[in-house]
Amino acid sequence: MIHNRLETLVDEMLEGHILLDEAMCEFEKLYIKKALARHKQHISNTAAILGIHRNTLAKRVATYKRQERKPAKQAKA
Repeated sequence: MIHNRLETLVDEMLEGHILLDEAMCEFEKLYIKKALARHKQHISNTAAILGIHRNTLAKRVATYKRQERKPAKQAKA
């Protein structure tokens, strides 16, 4: 079931000329965001479920937050 859904999504992304790097970054960001939501934003628990160190997860979350703020600042300029 998930394989079919992924195939459909990949087809849509290829038709939209989405680069592999962009697709992988967006997938990782959404995957982490959803995992954090499931674990009530608890970094250590989420990191354990994802199989990564909590410091790695914290750094990625901080990077995502900086990226989200950056377009907002550019829109004001």
